[in-house]
Amino acid sequence: MTANHHPANRRGRFLLALGLAFALAANGPLTPADLYGELFVRVQEAHVFDDGKAFADAVPHRAPDAIMADYRRSPPGDTEALRRFVLANFTVPGVNDTRQLPLRAHIRALWPQLVRQPEPQVAGGSKIPLPEPYIVPGGRFREIYYWDSYFTMLGLKVDGEQKLVESMLDDFVSLIDRFGHIPNGTRTYYISRSQPPFFALMLDLSDSDDSAVKAKRLAALRTEYRYWMAGAACATRAKPCANVVVMPDGSRLNRYWDERDTPRDESFAEDRATAAKVTDRPAAQTYRDLRAGAESGWDFSSRWLRDGKALTTIRTTDIVPVDLNALLYAMEERIARGCRDSGDNACFRDFTQAAAKRHKAVDKYLWQAGERRYADWDRVAAAPTPTLSAATLYPLFVGMASPAQAGKVAALTQAKLVAQGGLRTTLNRTGQQWDSPNGWAPLQWIAIDGLARYGHRALAHDIAARWIDTVARTYSGTGKMLEKYDVEERLPGGGGEYPLQDGFGWTNGVTSALLARYPDLDPDGAEK
Repeated sequence: MTANHHPANRRGRFLLALGLAFALAANGPLTPADLYGELFVRVQEAHVFDDGKAFADAVPHRAPDAIMADYRRSPPGDTEALRRFVLANFTVPGVNDTRQLPLRAHIRALWPQLVRQPEPQVAGGSKIPLPEPYIVPGGRFREIYYWDSYFTMLGLKVDGEQKLVESMLDDFVSLIDRFGHIPNGTRTYYISRSQPPFFALMLDLSDSDDSAVKAKRLAALRTEYRYWMAGAACATRAKPCANVVVMPDGSRLNRYWDERDTPRDESFAEDRATAAKVTDRPAAQTYRDLRAGAESGWDFSSRWLRDGKALTTIRTTDIVPVDLNALLYAMEERIARGCRDSGDNACFRDFTQAAAKRHKAVDKYLWQAGERRYADWDRVAAAPTPTLSAATLYPLFVGMASPAQAGKVAALTQAKLVAQGGLRTTLNRTGQQWDSPNGWAPLQWIAIDGLARYGHRALAHDIAARWIDTVARTYSGTGKMLEKYDVEERLPGGGGEYPLQDGFGWTNGVTSALLARYPDLDPDGAEK
């Protein structure tokens, strides 16, 4: 080894260079390398940008020490995450420096891009045609999705797109008329399951005064209810049937389920790989539970995992979920109301009683007073699951909590679920997309609306402010509206079976609805 390459000499040269840098810094402004240290080195050595001058010329969105504090607290794990971090915190010439529309105007400009028109059935294709125009989420989601659409419609309504709200309602009626329920999405491979039943709440967004239209939609809602309750005829305490579970006292609640027990068409290889690792039960049961997890919309989450960690322990069909039962309570209430308004007293009585029975069963089995939360129920263990999730706020959202229950949930939410960038989905880091650190637009709305409904307006506003800040930061850095976000670090989200999607229907809808409700949170100033 030559003297010139001896480690001690290399260290000496490094210290000399470092001392020179400090000396130069003392006599002039700090350079990006001085300011951003290890972040600068990592970006340049990883060639995050084709031209090394790009990051050297980048303009920070906030104080360098704040950026570096966030970087050191949670360094991005790979080059793509590093790029996302940089673009969320800097304007990089030639990358994200084009002039952007204000956030609200950007969303309004996106609606026409996400509209799809009716088209004919293609023989051999999987897409299910619809009779009226509709909105798709965006990215890989090229068809209408059931529960996504409610949150999209919230934004359409406040953005002056009521005609689209009505046409999407007509599309959902068409699906119920054809299939007896609203499928997960408009593909043939989605027909065997539904999604969280928001159709009843979608009807609240209608402006139609046409009595014939109202009657047709009420009939469709009752048909959808029969789909969810079809298993009542065969379910027993020992064995659920379809979507119905008989609880220990004989009351009936619901679960997520799927008619098929094969790998999902859209995730075929992934499902087979998961099932191949399971040794304690038939592959068909694993497939059924994966499919039921997809029906929940939370695909996937520690809520459905027996050990709270590994997808191979998925047991969705063993869980009685709080969100589904809250939504079915809302459906029963709205059917009762519609029947009352149409003069059908027998129907009004039956559905009023059904809602009351469900409310009583939810309070008995899902409300955990000592833990200040609504919990999912594990029917095999005959006990609440340990997973705290944002689903605990659904009973507030639909109005089935008492003021005392709402107060306890609000306190727990503030203590455990609120992160710097919005509402956490769960507290568990599993790598699944419906777990920490991700936050999702629909869960923000459900929490904010539910808390405000019970008078917890300051907390609702705080969650909205944190979420809008996350969305606005990411939009500023990337020019995109995303499917999910990391609410711990206020960055684009990650995890799950597929890459992060942009577009994005429900994020657009919830953002518009929140900015209409809280104009003081508009990052571009309240619109005139």
